[in-house]
Amino acid sequence: MKFEELEIVEPILKALKEEKYEEPTSIQEQAIPLILNRRDVLGSAQTGTGKTAAFAIPILQHLFNDQRQRRHHRAIKALIVTPTRELAIQIGDSFSTYGKYTGLTNTVIFGGVKQAAQTKVLSQGVDILVATPGRLLDLMDQGFIALDRLEYFVLDEADRMLDMGFVHEIRKLIARLPKERQSLFFSATMPPNIVELSNKILRKPAKIAISPVSSTAETIQQYLYLTNRETKKELLIHILKDQDIDPVLLFTRTKHGADKIVRYLKKKNITSAAIHGDKAQNQRQKALDKFKRKEIRVLVATDIAARGIDIDKLRYVINFDIPNVAETYVHRIGRSGRAGEEGVSISLCEPEENAYIRDIERLIKLKIDRVEDNPFPQTDKPMTEKEKKAFEKEKRLRREAFFAARKKSKQHGQGSHPAKRR
Repeated sequence: MKFEELEIVEPILKALKEEKYEEPTSIQEQAIPLILNRRDVLGSAQTGTGKTAAFAIPILQHLFNDQRQRRHHRAIKALIVTPTRELAIQIGDSFSTYGKYTGLTNTVIFGGVKQAAQTKVLSQGVDILVATPGRLLDLMDQGFIALDRLEYFVLDEADRMLDMGFVHEIRKLIARLPKERQSLFFSATMPPNIVELSNKILRKPAKIAISPVSSTAETIQQYLYLTNRETKKELLIHILKDQDIDPVLLFTRTKHGADKIVRYLKKKNITSAAIHGDKAQNQRQKALDKFKRKEIRVLVATDIAARGIDIDKLRYVINFDIPNVAETYVHRIGRSGRAGEEGVSISLCEPEENAYIRDIERLIKLKIDRVEDNPFPQTDKPMTEKEKKAFEKEKRLRREAFFAARKKSKQHGQGSHPAKRR
């Protein structure tokens, strides 16, 4: 199918052709006709499926067809809410790209920066607003944003929104939206709390589910190092001794793990930064900008924080932790080798993750190349269930003892860490 077959208006088609977009992705093919027919949509789709264009193109078309009938001052007709600054910026750029010949205007607002520049643009009137929840509600409370003429509402990355603790802001926002509107709801996963939230936003929605990807690009070379838990960091430094491996997007399973790796890399004089849900939006954007400018060599990210990040000509992805969901591996390494470029994926696997590798290889129907020239080979055996429980218990007791000691030291005014008293 071609975009022309979706009955898209000429100004938008012209912009799509300039971007070399000829055939819609699966979610675009399914969503665009539904949205053009003014249906509410509940979409389950991962980042990288073309989701933004799936809602941006039909919203632009609706507004383009309607704007000729309007004679009053520009008012916000479409609102897209997304959890992070970087995602908001990317969505705003997409609306600007697809809508460049429509005469429609958009702006992006987010926290972590002074509001003066944002409120100045809002005062001039915009058709489309892309926003993060906190700054949106703040400017609404200050009277800079009115949504009484809103016709189209999009909640994007809903599961990540809840993961970052925005549930109260979203509920407060929904209560202030006009009842008569077209609503679109997108989430990568659909746990019960997401379904419950969608029921409060949508009216008789059409449902779209895009299956997770199950294959990796042929342009990506995949390598696997089998090692032990205790030697992973040393192995990482061994790999990074090759100065050609630069820049690197490195994935960890947890936020705490990401911060630990950054501290370790900095001790080894390797420039790095972390992005995850506990970082402020301006911190994440600053780290991402530095990475794109190659001012830092390694960007350490969790899966949720990395959603929506698109880095041109990124070649190297390292899985410091092997994901326990096979599809996540495909999405991670798919951030390299884009647009026909070559990519390299390097995975560091400890014994407890061997089973995850087997799941990944079954999914992608490919055996990942084992690296034999490995100074830190895997010698340990996976723990039994009994050993796992004992290990987790010991780890929990250690953490409890650490925080108890820290709390005690604070109460005595002796610093934030017991070691600092020596």
